[in-house]
Amino acid sequence: MEKRAIALETTGIDHVNLQVNNLEELFRFWERLLGFVILEEIPSQQGMIIGNRAAKLALYENAGLGRVNKRGFSHLCFHISNFENALSLCEELALPILYEGIVEWPKSKSLYVEDPNGYEVELTNTWGGDLA
Repeated sequence: MEKRAIALETTGIDHVNLQVNNLEELFRFWERLLGFVILEEIPSQQGMIIGNRAAKLALYENAGLGRVNKRGFSHLCFHISNFENALSLCEELALPILYEGIVEWPKSKSLYVEDPNGYEVELTNTWGGDLA
């Protein structure tokens, strides 16, 4: 029998690294939507790390990026503890709401919006879809 290596145990996703067209515009988007703050500025790479204790995004400006091509990438998802306010905030911020509003999954609800670069963002009321 083949001996297996011990699997690494993750406690969560540390951060997601995204290229963006306009660093300031994307920071403002995340600041208004999730209250993210700048945790570290990286001017030498036209970047910044934003977020809070639970979630972080590393944003790097690429002015020639254009609209994102989602080949192989669908969306980012954030658990929202006050999900009941999600739809009204997204409407107030005039964000493009996808899939005609709140989507009812078997064990959760989600709202999908689009950021200024075209990245799809899922906001959900249940951590991990209540799968584990």
